[in-house]
Amino acid sequence: MPNYPTGKIYKGYGGVFKQEQQNGVHIIRTAIYPTQKATFFHRLTNYFSFVLSSLIMGVIFLPAADYLLVESPPLFLGISGLILSRVKRARLIFNVSDLWPESAVHMGIIRPQSLSYRLSSLLEALCYRGAWLISGQSKSILDNIKQRFPDKQFFHLSNGVDVAKFSKEQQTAEARAQLANDDECVVLYAGLHGLAQGLDQILDAAKLLHSKTRLRFVLIGDGPEKERLLARAKHEHLANITFLPPRPAHDIPPLLASADIALIPLATYIPGAVPSKVYEAMASAIPIVLVAEGEAADIVRDNRAGFVVKPGNIPELVDALSKLQNDPDCRAELGSNGRAAAVQSYNRDKIVNRFIQYLQERL
Repeated sequence: MPNYPTGKIYKGYGGVFKQEQQNGVHIIRTAIYPTQKATFFHRLTNYFSFVLSSLIMGVIFLPAADYLLVESPPLFLGISGLILSRVKRARLIFNVSDLWPESAVHMGIIRPQSLSYRLSSLLEALCYRGAWLISGQSKSILDNIKQRFPDKQFFHLSNGVDVAKFSKEQQTAEARAQLANDDECVVLYAGLHGLAQGLDQILDAAKLLHSKTRLRFVLIGDGPEKERLLARAKHEHLANITFLPPRPAHDIPPLLASADIALIPLATYIPGAVPSKVYEAMASAIPIVLVAEGEAADIVRDNRAGFVVKPGNIPELVDALSKLQNDPDCRAELGSNGRAAAVQSYNRDKIVNRFIQYLQERL
């Protein structure tokens, strides 16, 4: 049942089972324990409630299929995927968006060599070995898995963007008015307010820039860290930050196109992580300040779509934001570079069609 990222079941949903149609797609929704709490108990209850409900309802209601695709994380969903693929006699595609448990170690959620780590590693290996195909959203994710499981089939199923939906043409005066005054330079973050995003870095930069610039930091979304971030901003009198509630998906393209800078932070280096926000900002033709390392940083640098800052380097973050605020021509050039790269290399339609062709050829 829809509950992300608020941790509450959306209006119109609930119970154990629901079917619906969206854009010609038949959707089966099953029960989940919703929570925004990041504690070990609550997260496991959230994950395993869906593992159990998806498995039971999947056995009963899923039709026969050629392929069954399961998304990781959550890694535990691989349990449901493995069993259902056998019951339905479908080829299992295990799609990896983040490496677990490795990413959990980098974020300090679990300790290496702990019991949780060892059990998660065993489950990870079981999922990879049981998959007909392993797809991954970044090349570095696939390289990591290939080193350990070289005999498997792999496909680079990159994240991408709808380049018609996200573009500079989507900007509107109404959207701009929701973000800031006309004389302010808007730095926008839109997405989950969670541990992995490291949004304290935005508040740190806003504090240093509070009386020095006309930068307006706008954070749109929700998540387990939002209440704490709101309390911190209030306590430190950060008047240059605006927190906005989550917006429907169709509201995001005009808001993003109406901003001046897209700020996309990660708390630390996470192997293989490439936030989808990178592609959306590129398609919207606005410059990026990316706080990350690895493949995401390479994409921004190689396409000259913005500035890259190492996680935790607040002086460097402040410097990048100040430079972009003071140089509209630079913002326009970086935005244009990003747009060209999005159309050429990260067009979602092209990415999906390549994947469809790959699967059809192997039926």
